[in-house]
Amino acid sequence: MESKHALWCHLPLLVRANSKESVEYIFQALWRTRNTGLSASDRASIVEMLQLENDSDLDPLLVCLRMLIRRCFYGNINKDDIQKLFPDEVLPQLQRLLTLLLQKFQREWRLDLSENKVTVPNLKAVTWNMASSEIEADNSDPVAVINLKLQNAAPAQSTETEVKFQLAKDSMDTMLSSMYSVRDQLSDMDQNHS
Repeated sequence: MESKHALWCHLPLLVRANSKESVEYIFQALWRTRNTGLSASDRASIVEMLQLENDSDLDPLLVCLRMLIRRCFYGNINKDDIQKLFPDEVLPQLQRLLTLLLQKFQREWRLDLSENKVTVPNLKAVTWNMASSEIEADNSDPVAVINLKLQNAAPAQSTETEVKFQLAKDSMDTMLSSMYSVRDQLSDMDQNHS
């Protein structure tokens, strides 16, 4: 049961935001960058808004918020049912704020989706290898270099894209923890649809 709601435990970080507008900015930035990922400047702005000590503390929250957005807009959640997405562990004032914001953006974002008909690429292959960190010349800590091959899902635009990035052990741990949470959420959704 603990893993079922593990993703939601990151939401209290939003309480650190100075205002409702800051949380609103985070949602807008996540929607705007849903196909590309946040830019370094957006990440820096959000880290500052939430007064986080480490940039890596942001990733689990972003995964949680993106999952929430997907559930609302790709899962055809009724405007009145948004609050039912949250387990009891999520603070009531946070539930109210997130529900209000998601209700506010729901119509706008659905309209945006219908106008743009963006297709999300499919993962075709994943390869990786170990290397030394290229970020700091004096630091030779090992990193995993991940290479993703993505293929556009639209038949008329069958193009492949490669995305390459490196992860140190702490970043890898954060990512794996988030991915396990995503897997658990997908399993829960499969069970609920059965």
